[in-house]
Amino acid sequence: MELSEFFARHPKAALAFSGGTDSALLLLAGVRAGAEIQPYFVASPFQPAFERRDAEKLAAQAGVALHVIELDTLADPLVRQNGPRRCYYCKKAVFTALRRQAEADGYTLLLDGTNASDDAADRPGMQALAELEVRSPLRECGITKRQVRRRSKEMGLFTWNKPSYACLATRIPTGTSITPEDLTRVEKAEGCLAERGYRDFRVRLRAGDACLLQLTEEQWGRAAAERETLRTLLRPYFAQVWLDTAARAAEPME
Repeated sequence: MELSEFFARHPKAALAFSGGTDSALLLLAGVRAGAEIQPYFVASPFQPAFERRDAEKLAAQAGVALHVIELDTLADPLVRQNGPRRCYYCKKAVFTALRRQAEADGYTLLLDGTNASDDAADRPGMQALAELEVRSPLRECGITKRQVRRRSKEMGLFTWNKPSYACLATRIPTGTSITPEDLTRVEKAEGCLAERGYRDFRVRLRAGDACLLQLTEEQWGRAAAERETLRTLLRPYFAQVWLDTAARAAEPME
């Protein structure tokens, strides 16, 4: 099944809209297929500011209004405690809020951007999506991440080569309670790296006021050469900065 066929069958839907590559393609494909697609962005402590800016820009490109839902995910102690099931509890809270608002606005069908490359075994949040009857058109149509990027480029979406981005909560080790302060300093540290042109990286919290930089292997040499600059940039947020020498695999962009 093609996306155009999916939207012909489902011409009115709400979309969980992150501002990422997958949901961007889904929104524009739905709009171009003539469907009424309403994107909702959930603003939470786990979402960095740039994601909201991207979501606003993408909604404008598609010619639709972005609805923003404010949600304090840290209000749930099961999320805040950051146990092995944190992602499930978080997704349940996020998509419950999304469904509640969507139904209040007259949308009975709720979509998300899960694609055919996403491994359900690695994403406990998918259980929450199934329980709340969230549909994933990209996955249902067999569209992989590589295909998402190719189609996005063809459609003129700037997200075609945007690196995949996991929420800020993933930077905190499982079992370590999540605080707004830790989320903020991780976001600011990653912002410093992004401003210097680094791509596809993570800044992960470690004990002793330290952080671990995870970069793709081709960026190691640059990071080593700039180590003093990076220490200075990140010193307001972390006393120690370590470089992870286990390579982050670069995601194919073609």
